[in-house]
Amino acid sequence: MRFLIILFALSIPHLIEAKQKLGEQDELQIKEVFSKTESAWNNADIDGFMEGYWKSERLTFIGRSGVTYGWEATRESYLKGYPDKTAMGKLKFTVLELLKIEDNSALMIGKFYLSRSIGDMHGHFTLVWKKIDGSWVIISDHSSSSN
Repeated sequence: MRFLIILFALSIPHLIEAKQKLGEQDELQIKEVFSKTESAWNNADIDGFMEGYWKSERLTFIGRSGVTYGWEATRESYLKGYPDKTAMGKLKFTVLELLKIEDNSALMIGKFYLSRSIGDMHGHFTLVWKKIDGSWVIISDHSSSSN
């Protein structure tokens, strides 16, 4: 029994390492891209907002309508759901965690708040980021609204 306790105590650092932090430069780059998406949204600029996403048919977005595959399909879904500035409102992201998955991938968990005259929305998101050709982009987005 004593051996098992010692073995468990020795494994704790490895469990903590599973939640690795990103390098400072990578974290800054991801947060800069993410900030630009928030700003573009608040300027009613869906195309600017979509610049943070991977321009690939393999992009996945999961929301209240289910799974959407591809950058263009995701863009079209946003344009349909948020056709004007009134529908888009003012968006505020809060990042709760940003963790390294591998050298060129990261996981971001956070919440969003959309303030609108037609009714506010809020919820949480999980984003998978990948560094592709030297730039960080969102390759998977799972967002859920609490209202």
